Amino acid sequence: MARKKAPDHDLQREQILDLAAAKFAERSYASTSMSDLAAASGTSKARLYHYYASKDAILFDLLDRYTLRLMLIIAEVEALGQRRNLGEREVFAELVRAFLREYETSQSRHVSLLNDVKYLLDEQRDKILNRQRDVVAAFSRQLARAYPNHVTAANRTPLTMMVFGMINWTFTWLKPDGPLGYGDFADHVVALLDHGLVSQARDSLDASTPTTPAQP
Repeated sequence: MARKKAPDHDLQREQILDLAAAKFAERSYASTSMSDLAAASGTSKARLYHYYASKDAILFDLLDRYTLRLMLIIAEVEALGQRRNLGEREVFAELVRAFLREYETSQSRHVSLLNDVKYLLDEQRDKILNRQRDVVAAFSRQLARAYPNHVTAANRTPLTMMVFGMINWTFTWLKPDGPLGYGDFADHVVALLDHGLVSQARDSLDASTPTTPAQP
């Protein structure tokens, strides 16, 4: 007879993932052992193996859950836009804010997503990388809808990665208790996009509009 799960089984797994993510961020995935994770969890290796068969299994579940969460955020923001009848630029602003809210509370998981995918088995790695591509594609689509006068087929990918460049590495310098909070930073990112992309589009339009010579 299969052993029944304890009522708090899923909660225990989430706690293990939180502690593992913190250890991977602190010491690196390669330098962290199951013994280290058991010690950080305040439990034995045998009990840890009850929840996860290996360190590899912990890493995959960590990244699987985190990337699913990012996809869910995208779906939630799109649904919010429809409910509130928001404009495309407002939806993109909400998307940036929602991701930064998640990054504020998931810093160590985000570090693992950026650094540790290479340690996964091939099939697992492909699954996570494909989901990352889906996240980027969703951002790219919404960016193009938000700034149709500037985002083109030629510059869409570079501009999308520019946005991720602004928000993806905040864990290295933006602290939740610092002088600039994640919410304030999100507003700055949105403002930079609004003023930068809109003004560039206007300048490009002005430059392409022929001028009428002054009449004598």
